[in-house]
Amino acid sequence: MVNDLRVPALFAERAPRVLGPAAVPWLALLPELAAGYARKWDLTFEGEAMHGYVGVVQPARLADGTPVVLKLGWRDEESADEPLALSTWAGRGAVLLLESAPDDGVLLLERLDPGRTLDDLPLRSAIPLIGELARRLAVPAPASMRRRLRTEAARLTEELPRRWAELGGPFDRRLVDDAVAICRELGPSADELLVNEDLHFENVLAGTREPWLVIDPKPLAGDLEWGVIPLFWNRFTESTLDERFALVVAAQELDAEKARAWTLVRAVQNWIWMLEEQVAAGADSDDPAFLTVADIAPWAASR
Repeated sequence: MVNDLRVPALFAERAPRVLGPAAVPWLALLPELAAGYARKWDLTFEGEAMHGYVGVVQPARLADGTPVVLKLGWRDEESADEPLALSTWAGRGAVLLLESAPDDGVLLLERLDPGRTLDDLPLRSAIPLIGELARRLAVPAPASMRRRLRTEAARLTEELPRRWAELGGPFDRRLVDDAVAICRELGPSADELLVNEDLHFENVLAGTREPWLVIDPKPLAGDLEWGVIPLFWNRFTESTLDERFALVVAAQELDAEKARAWTLVRAVQNWIWMLEEQVAAGADSDDPAFLTVADIAPWAASR
């Protein structure tokens, strides 16, 4: 059996820019890494590998013919607890984790339908479905969860103004001050729910066990309201911000004031990331998160 992973050309070209220079040797090791886990888990690859921003997914089959996917992801702070989150959910509202090798960033997952996502549904149908999933996934976070909103918020109170200043004060200081005040006010009492901070329409695929299942979580322990902003910057032009906010708050049964507050913090955080990346890469980012934060942050601060 020959199990050759062919890293998608677009991913190979973009990864060093998105992930940094360390992605170059990682990319070179991916075929060998994939082949090793194919042997270990008795997989047969089929079809072409797919990719997102930070990983490659190779369709495969188990020895008994069961369709699965082998995910090889870039290891960073945001994705480190993905196996922990998936094992906690145990397939209830999320893709089922079959095997994992966290130190190598390798997961074996049930295969879903990558051709059918919530991106395909009208916004007013998709948001209630994603809201139901978000509520189901908001179970108590495991004690071993590494990222916790209480800690993140404390770090951001120092980090946001410092990094904003290092960039030369590129946007209204009031937005940074408001974000810091929110972190100080809400951070210490943040909840300890298992929250996916990257839950959006393309990260919900059609399944067979359940109609729709979440993939690729970026988990932390915190308030469910922390996870709102990806539903703003994806499909941004399909509604006004006020309309979108009302739909999301109703679908997830959120505290509207807290949802707006955390949305401001994350918009400011991502705006700073965007500008830092532009400085480092010398080019604009095509990430939808970065293309919309200049609209989202003032909107969130204006109420």
